[in-house]
Amino acid sequence: MTNLATLLEDSVAKYGDRDAIVLGDTRLTYAAVDQFANMCANLLVERGIKPGDKVALTCPNLPFFSIVYYGILKAGATVVPLNVLLKGREVAYHLDDADVKAYFCFEGTPDLPMAKAGHEGFTATEGCEHFFVITADLGAASPIEGTETMAGAMLTQSPEFTSVATDDADTAVILYTSGTTGQPKGAELTHSNMLSNALSGADLFNADAEHPDTYLCVLPLFHSFGQTVIQNGAFAYGGTVVMLPRFEAEPALQLMAREKVTFFAGVPTMYWGLLGVLDDSGVDVQDLAANLRVAVSGGAALPVEVHKEFERRFGVTILEGYGLSETSPVASFSVYGEPVRVGSIGPAIPGVQMKLIKDDWSDSEPGEIGEIAIKGPNVMKGYHGRPEATAEAIHDGWFRTGDLARVDEDGWYYIVDRSKDMIIRGGYNVYPREVEETLLTHPDVSLCAVIGVPHDSHGEEIKAVVIRNPGAGVTEAELVAWAKEQMAAYKYPRIVEFRDSLPMTSTGKILKRELS
Repeated sequence: MTNLATLLEDSVAKYGDRDAIVLGDTRLTYAAVDQFANMCANLLVERGIKPGDKVALTCPNLPFFSIVYYGILKAGATVVPLNVLLKGREVAYHLDDADVKAYFCFEGTPDLPMAKAGHEGFTATEGCEHFFVITADLGAASPIEGTETMAGAMLTQSPEFTSVATDDADTAVILYTSGTTGQPKGAELTHSNMLSNALSGADLFNADAEHPDTYLCVLPLFHSFGQTVIQNGAFAYGGTVVMLPRFEAEPALQLMAREKVTFFAGVPTMYWGLLGVLDDSGVDVQDLAANLRVAVSGGAALPVEVHKEFERRFGVTILEGYGLSETSPVASFSVYGEPVRVGSIGPAIPGVQMKLIKDDWSDSEPGEIGEIAIKGPNVMKGYHGRPEATAEAIHDGWFRTGDLARVDEDGWYYIVDRSKDMIIRGGYNVYPREVEETLLTHPDVSLCAVIGVPHDSHGEEIKAVVIRNPGAGVTEAELVAWAKEQMAAYKYPRIVEFRDSLPMTSTGKILKRELS
């Protein structure tokens, strides 16, 4: 059986008394996580969820995420993790597009009321039949009248469950990604995709079940990086996942010291943040360095100075890697134990092939910059409900990434440019077309182009260049405030510039390279 839930179940059999998840003073053993996941699976089966059905999950880095995630898998259903920052309209789109049958949503906080937005999306969806609010206090009532809590529904269930047998090609997880155009698309990742990538990733860093790592989980678990490299990678070898629901540099350092963290994975802005508060944090850097074994970075290019300074202060070389939601995600990584090549995303991981191609799918010439294509057990089976988009992205088993790179004589890759239009803000992928289409629903907006502009801490900031309708009076501040209400926090433009015209090609396409 290749059910991804075997990662948890195998570790329960071997290391049931080990700490699997730590959150503050709460420590859950592998046995406890498994029992709670079994209760969740029993709940889903009781409510009529069948193998292959889609179940959505909105939850920050809390133990509930892993419990529900593995519970869904145990029931033979497919997990659809959703970004915790999505607004009601966006949630509704994802629930509809994925044909979701049940939805678990964390109650959120006063400044980020996830359950409210989630319920707005749920009520706008016809096919989703069950809505469960995850409350931090298991004895609390639902904050939304007329809805039930996960705890109230689940804790009466049996802690015993026999996981549904799944095939290699069955979909385990649907991760949403936009590519560079149109609405978000759901990448269908199979049990085999996710299982092989979790095991390969752990092997890359010399994971040892007899001397398990302690992982600091600051990457969001709804994202493929945190899900595979941290959660699934740790569970594959009986490691401990120390959760931090929201990244803040100083609390992260203090948690690393308290829990003797040996494995840290983050996006470049997180490393930048840690270095910025290191001297004033009150944490003994030597103790941190003595514990830290592995540091990995992905999601965006790591600045050379950050790379060098981290190695100087911690004595650990940051390993850079590369991947996409469509590749489960890990496709390449710098090699643990080998001299670092600053700026490189490393060679393809074992079992995975990478090459550079031209627009027509033919191989690039040696020494030529080309588009990265990936083939292997990590490549998705396709975009949910989008056969044409799948056919455009995958040819003869090769997935084209849209990212341009060069490769050296040893097979180490170097990203030259990201996908043509994609913006990476603080490690989050932002797709201009989606933002543009939302802005165009404003009555005062006639035409717009969304671009990324350099930003000291976020890497890139989102800027909208807008042509107003004749006589329209919306101001920059008003349009930003409106956009904030319509889009997730990482998507909406903080900068708006009004122009009378936009540069165009002869065929009417906007020349974004001429905007700044």
